[in-house]
Formats: sequence, C-alpha cells, structure tokens
Amino acid sequence: MILARYHCKLSADTAIKDPNPEKERILGEMTDLNQKFDVLVIGGGNAALCAAISARLEGASVLVLERAKKFYRGGNTRHTRNMRCAHDEATDTLTGPYPEDELFEDLLRVTEGETDEELARHMIHESKDMLNWIVEQGVKFQPPLGGTLGLGRTNSFFLGGGRAMLNALYNTADRIGVTVQYEAEVTALDIQDGMFVSATARIDGKDLNIRAGALVAAAGGFESNIDWLEEYWGEAARNFLIRGTANNQGSVLKMLLDAGVQQIGDPTQCHAVAIDARAPKYDGGIITRLDCVVFGIVVNKHAKRFYDEGEDIWPKRYAIWGRLVAQQPDQIAYIVFDHSVLTKFMPSLFPPIKADTITELAEKLQIPATSLDETVADFNAAVIDGTFDHTVLDDCRTEGLDPPKTHWAQRLETPPFYAYPVRPGITFTYLGTRVNKEARIQMADGKPAANMFAAGEIMSGNVLGKGYAAGIGMTIGSVFGRIAGREAAHNARN
Repeated sequence: MILARYHCKLSADTAIKDPNPEKERILGEMTDLNQKFDVLVIGGGNAALCAAISARLEGASVLVLERAKKFYRGGNTRHTRNMRCAHDEATDTLTGPYPEDELFEDLLRVTEGETDEELARHMIHESKDMLNWIVEQGVKFQPPLGGTLGLGRTNSFFLGGGRAMLNALYNTADRIGVTVQYEAEVTALDIQDGMFVSATARIDGKDLNIRAGALVAAAGGFESNIDWLEEYWGEAARNFLIRGTANNQGSVLKMLLDAGVQQIGDPTQCHAVAIDARAPKYDGGIITRLDCVVFGIVVNKHAKRFYDEGEDIWPKRYAIWGRLVAQQPDQIAYIVFDHSVLTKFMPSLFPPIKADTITELAEKLQIPATSLDETVADFNAAVIDGTFDHTVLDDCRTEGLDPPKTHWAQRLETPPFYAYPVRPGITFTYLGTRVNKEARIQMADGKPAANMFAAGEIMSGNVLGKGYAAGIGMTIGSVFGRIAGREAAHNARN
C-alpha cells in the first residue's frame, strides 16, 4: 500500500491526516506561516509538486508558495499533455521500448549538442523510474495515441491532460500534509554567502517572512516578462504570444542571479512554437497550437516560403517554428494547405481562413496575391511524387526548390484552400540557474549552494541549450523535482 509507505517514512510529528472531503482546506488559515519549515518550495507546477511530495515523503515539513489563484495554479503544467521518459518495454500506455541511448540521441539532435551531457544522461537514467513514481502519486495515463504526433512509443499522455495531472499531485500533497499557500508572491529572498535564510512573500496584502531550512526554486522562466524578453529580442518581443500563465515574470530567477547564483543558458533560447495568431496574449495553451505545417507550406507576410516544412518528424521539429516565425517580418506567417488534408491533423481552437482560390485566400490574409500564386505554383511544379506517410520520413519531396521540402510534399491543388495565421508562442525560456546532479544550485564562484535547489523550467537550460523534443520539459520538471525535494529534505533535516 502506498499509504503504508508514507507512514513509514514520516516521523510522528508530521504524521498524515486524512483530509475532510466535505470541507476545502484553506491552508493560509490553518497553518502558522511564522513557523520554520524544513523545505520551502516556490512555484506550483509539476516540478514544484514533485519536489514538495518528494520532500514530504522523506519526513520534511513542506510549504509551497504558489503565486496564482487556486483556479490558475500550476503554471505551464496546466497546458501540458505528455512526458517523455526512457523505458525498456511496451506497457499499457506505450507501444514499445525507448532505450536511454535513443532518448539521449534524440536530445542531442534537437539541441545540436548544446546540453550538459553528464546531467542529461543522469536525467534520462532517472526518468526510467518516473512513470512508476508519478503513478504512485495518483497521476493516470491514457492508452497510446496515433495521428500526426507519432508519440505512442516514446511519450506517455496524461489522462485528462495537464490539469488532471496537477489535480492528482495536489491531492496527494494535501493528503500527506504538504502546506500550500495560493496568491503568495515572493518579493525578496534573503541569501547569505550561498545559504538561503528566508523569503518575503506578499499574502493578503501583507509581507510575511517565511523561514525554511532549505529552498527549492521551481517558479518557471521569464517568458511572460515582455520587457525582459525585449532586452534580447528587441521590439519583436512585443509580437510574441505567451502560451501559458502571465505569472511567469522571472522574478525568483532574477533574485537568485542577483544573489550570486551561477547563470546558465542563452537568454534568447526558449521553447517556442507557431501558434494561432488569433490566440490571446496569455494562457492560450495547447488548443492554439498548430500541427499542420507538414501538410502544407508556410509563407511570411510577403507570401514567400522561408524554411523546409518537411525537415524531420514533427515532434522533433515543431518547437523550431516559433523561433522561425519570430525572425520573419512583423513576426507573422501563414500555414497554407488545401482541402485534401483538412482532416489529417488536430485543428486550432479557431477555424482556418477559407477561400476557393489561392488569389482569394491571399486577399483574405492581406498578403500579396501575385506572390502567393507564384509561390504555390513554384512549389507544385517542384513536387516529386512518392508514397505519402506522415509517420515516417517518406519520399514525397521537392526538387530544385529553395528552400526545399524534403518530406511530405504534396501539391496544393484541391480547392477550397485554407490558411492559419501564426505567431511565435513562447512556452518557457532557457536562461536559468546552474545545478548539479543533486539539483543543488551552483554559485557563480563555482561552489554549491549550502541549501538551495532548483527544478523545472528555472533550470532547464542545463539540459536544453537550444531546441526541444515533445514532452522533455515535463521530464526535466518531474525528475529534478523529485531529486530536489529529496535532497532538500535531507539537507534541512541533517
């Protein structure tokens, strides 16, 4: 029994109490926040919850400070669907094995070698046990999926999506005695010579001093801070859309860096995909993402193609398209396709723009009609027929076209014609804190922090120097969250 294991690991003064299902626990009122906790976790997403649960299972008293309201808790985890872990055999939710070496090679390919290889291999090895551990915490997975994503062998999909996964983790955290305080914005960190002393949190309009024996920073990146993005991207950042919460301002990251924590990662690198340009500025989530690039062509505001739409299997290339669109004039592009592929991919929340001719479509998109006609005609003329199969690197390609479409090239000739306008949609940034294999934060002088740990997006730059593979962000959060919580608990209690 899982509960039996919980009871064995927790000391008498932190014994589990069964929650009252008829009364919601309002944790700010029930817990004295003036007490000194063993472990303070800043953040409320997957990494934070894995850290909190892990620390609590080691017998530590744990406080989680979540900046958001309860309904919006969880940051970007709310919009996730799956995680990518190494495993040795097929299961009820995975169609086959995904060895450690293969996952490492996939990571090297998408990052183009810009990763801490030792740390990456460590994460991948630890990921093999994550699918079991996270199920023990109440998370459920669904049967493998097919379709354009092609991830049935490599990625496990959460039953009910990210919110269901979060609810399961929060339920477990509540059951075993983790204290969660919502609407708690951390405004200052007291760090002395690499040792965390306390945090200042604004709760109910008051600044409270929160003391803890160890800190786990799991508060995400700075993708919602447009002013900070603009420092690196210039005015183009004003046209970026933020797929997740508006709360990820990077304030905790900035406090840590200002306190002498070693920085890692390129501030211009991020997980950014092409999302529907009609999406809201913040929190559009997964329903605004578009997976139809491989079925058509992508043009900029001048109706010109600018990249190979068929370069590689979509889950290994979808995350480059945000950056590609960001480099186009006015940070706008259009995915153009015809009626023959309309039902072959998951659509956006918004309907595609439809027209009976390419000329009419261009007029509706307000881009040069003559240029789009020429672009489509040149593309159609360059297509070499083959056997179309979006699940493999097929032989449908172009010849004599620049840029080429190396796979899945099909002529756009069946009316009506469609287009989705897309803009860069940032999920999270890679600038972060350097950590070691124990998830311990490293200081700028090269020494490990005395009692500070990090997990999730705030340290993702250790593994992701650039690029992205579907589901790897959740793996980083889960693996390093579990490690950070365990190590923080040992540090605080010893």
